[in-house]
Amino acid sequence: MMPRGGSHSNSTWPPAAGQKMAAPGSAERSCAPAAAPPVPPGRASSALSPLLTAEALPAAAPERGGGARSRPRRSGVVAGCSSVSVVFPGAVSRESCCRFACELLKHVLHQRHQLPLPYEQLVYFCRRAAQDGDMIKKPPSMDMASKKCQQVLMELEGVLQHLEVMFSLTLVPRVLILLGGNAMSPKELYELNLEGICVGSAEESLKTPFCMRKLFHSLFIADVFSELKVLPVVGTVVMLQGHRNCGVDWFRPKLNYKVPTRGRKLTISLSSDGDISISASSPQVMTSAWEDYIWFQAPVTLKGFHE
Repeated sequence: MMPRGGSHSNSTWPPAAGQKMAAPGSAERSCAPAAAPPVPPGRASSALSPLLTAEALPAAAPERGGGARSRPRRSGVVAGCSSVSVVFPGAVSRESCCRFACELLKHVLHQRHQLPLPYEQLVYFCRRAAQDGDMIKKPPSMDMASKKCQQVLMELEGVLQHLEVMFSLTLVPRVLILLGGNAMSPKELYELNLEGICVGSAEESLKTPFCMRKLFHSLFIADVFSELKVLPVVGTVVMLQGHRNCGVDWFRPKLNYKVPTRGRKLTISLSSDGDISISASSPQVMTSAWEDYIWFQAPVTLKGFHE
């Protein structure tokens, strides 16, 4: 359920550590969760995010900064469906939630052909090309491609930095990555739903690397990008929800924004389960708190490019 814009300030904000970002009836899934199918033999992984190099999750208990151990539960993913459900066996830190959003943005841009290489590789090659350019004269076409690459990376790095600021100021229950068209009518929409996450301190939460492996392993098993047609170079808009009084000055508030219903949509719903060692707010309290959460839009449109 999208937070409704209100004129009053809620006394429960900012929420305390251990608060569960869950509004009743807010997570919509178009496919029922099912057991994850086995990874087909010989699946290529070169075109995937570097985070997918560890495809198999360890059988050991999840890494945790502290607190009680929790009961793991298998995430539900269905290949070819428009939703992926990932359940973490414990609380998750706000820093981890920020990493989810940033890494998903980079992953989507590469998988949907807006970046010719995974983000980390692109940064490496562009920096090396810039260093070589000081000593070797390049053809005009290569020089233009290098400048275009640097421009795209600079804009993307700016968005990633401001996402970190936003997550440090407020809980972020939902993030939208909109490809093509505009914010009201995109060609493709990718939603990261964090409303079911129980947010805890770094000491009481699961380790970020463990959570990242679990998230991208679920995306790898779901195989949500393999059957999509190649997308031409389009613009990408990033939107996210936050508290209206969080104090952010870079993202632009969109009080009347409604999530588009047309176009291809993939929802990635994250939640916490197990024996949480910290107290969570009651649904009644969170229902009231969501009234002061609104949509914010990044003031820049990320332009993709091909080699």
